Amino acid sequence: MPGDKVRFAIIGLDHNHAYNHARLLLNAGAELSAVYSDEPDDVAAFQKMYPDCPVKSMAAILEDRSIDVVGGSAKPADRAAISVKAMQHGKDVVADKPAVIDLDQLAEIERVQRESGRLWRFYSNEHWDRRCTIKAGELVAQGAIGRVVQTTGFGPHTPRMPTRPRWFTDHKVSGGIIGDIGAHQIEQFLFFTGSRTASIVTSATGNFGHPDYPEFEDYGEATLEGDGGVGWFRVDWHSPESIRVPGDIRLFLLGTEGYMEMRKYIDVAGPEGTEHLYVVNKDGARLIDTREVQLDFGARLLADVRNRTETSITQERSFLITRLATEAQLRARRVGGPVLAAAGPQGQSLA
Repeated sequence: MPGDKVRFAIIGLDHNHAYNHARLLLNAGAELSAVYSDEPDDVAAFQKMYPDCPVKSMAAILEDRSIDVVGGSAKPADRAAISVKAMQHGKDVVADKPAVIDLDQLAEIERVQRESGRLWRFYSNEHWDRRCTIKAGELVAQGAIGRVVQTTGFGPHTPRMPTRPRWFTDHKVSGGIIGDIGAHQIEQFLFFTGSRTASIVTSATGNFGHPDYPEFEDYGEATLEGDGGVGWFRVDWHSPESIRVPGDIRLFLLGTEGYMEMRKYIDVAGPEGTEHLYVVNKDGARLIDTREVQLDFGARLLADVRNRTETSITQERSFLITRLATEAQLRARRVGGPVLAAAGPQGQSLA
């Protein structure tokens, strides 16, 4: 298959990350061959963006042997089944977060991936869509701050509740805040510390500001320990809409010879621009220009599809991210609000 045009389809338009997948693959040179969603309004909106994309049934997409890759962002509870069916039909998968809502779903994905040999790749837009994060990775590899031993992440997001679908606040469908936006933080912890094994030390979720949605989680945190370092992150749905970006999302790296800070979308009272990377080491403190950094995850992913390689992200890390995010979600103690009956493992209350 080397050199061949890669064709892909989008299954599921329930979250706008489906557009991220389409843009990622199109910009890398792939061909958008079909789209499916069970929501007609979502299909109509997608066709406004991509009017030449045929609308097909899920069965037709799965049976089409010319389609190599399936991406998309269905309701979180449905994503695992789509991944499994796609791999069983000989297709590679770009997975959105949360890719699963429980460990049984993950076990089934792992089983089918092993049996089919297909690629199942976790894609984190907070990492690979942000030039500041990619540049930070390059500088870390060059030894700019020594060995990274700890990461601290902040993932505030704007809730925009009136625009959210009903399932967004349904714990049984959405999977929870750590499985969702916390997965970005876990991916970056593993990447920057170089950890190949890791565990969740502690995790918590809460509802501090949305009493009308008792099952909703607007706060989450977790502490991790890996074979390459340690980490902590906080994610929340409390970011004010006034900043007009998804959130003031930040990542700090502590190295043995310095530290870095990434401001992913805005520096609220600092330099203009959407992305900022600060480096402090023996050479002093610097703001790094990241405007010329290339976003190449999509190109590397297509190379992996053609060559059956792991240059974008390894299968091992894709599964580890998903496992850690799911475990952190399921084991989280409830804080700042009523304890839900299904907050703990096997539906046990954490009261």
